Amino acid sequence: MLIDDAEGLVFRPPSEARSFILRVTIGCSHNTCTFCPMYKNSRFRIRTMKEIDEVITRGAAAYPFIRRLFLADGDALILPTDQLLQIIKKCYTAFPSLTRIGAYATPSDLDRKTPLELQRLHEAGLHILYMGIESGDDEVLQQVCKGTTAAITIRAGRKAMDAGMKLSTMILLGLGGQARTKQHALHTATVVSAINPTMLSALSLIIPPQVSLYQEVIRGTFTPLTEHGFLQELYTILANTHMKNPCIFRSNHVSNLYPVGGTLPMDKEKMLLQIKSLLTQADDTIPLLNDTGNF
Repeated sequence: MLIDDAEGLVFRPPSEARSFILRVTIGCSHNTCTFCPMYKNSRFRIRTMKEIDEVITRGAAAYPFIRRLFLADGDALILPTDQLLQIIKKCYTAFPSLTRIGAYATPSDLDRKTPLELQRLHEAGLHILYMGIESGDDEVLQQVCKGTTAAITIRAGRKAMDAGMKLSTMILLGLGGQARTKQHALHTATVVSAINPTMLSALSLIIPPQVSLYQEVIRGTFTPLTEHGFLQELYTILANTHMKNPCIFRSNHVSNLYPVGGTLPMDKEKMLLQIKSLLTQADDTIPLLNDTGNF
């Protein structure tokens, strides 16, 4: 049975691997980030309720015992709150074993929701949001066309946390290049500390030829970090985080050079010692451009 024949590629967080993917939008409404290859072949649109209802019906017939569901594509929270509440209610009715619903959330989409709207969504069953912080440095955010600021990101993240949701956030090592590595690291540490998310993941910048940032590298206006630079940036970020509440930290994505993980602030010193050991072995001569390490 074909559950969903909508156009475009599907993306979801690693932790949603066993979730039913319900695409309430196609693509990403922003879709101008210079480092991101996702959704480039999808024209953004909000799906009709008829489309969504049909996917839910077919999905429930094929997978009646699904326990987790993920609202895709890139920014499901762009939908009006009443429409999201309607969709969430339909999902819990169609999938009686459902225990939670998750979704990507851009800082701008989150910030447009009022605290009451987010509280209503959480009470309805939207329990976890995934937000890309990427950087806490306003100059870096502007350079990569992220469409947000550090202040908006902090406000959005705190709104989600205050509404009772779990918040999984992502930062992108190397996004400032060699020119702004220090500012990127220090300001990112400030933002994640201010939000104090439930979970924090550090990914490493990969620059494939299809993203516009690649052309900046070719022109010489952006210099990627070396292996040593990525590790030093991770060290600086962790060293300058100040979490009041436990935050699960992971740097074990396929993009990362080495796996690092623990719970902040309790495991902070242990992780810093691990990174310090890795730094003694790291190459500091060849910039890493892509997943092969070659230009």
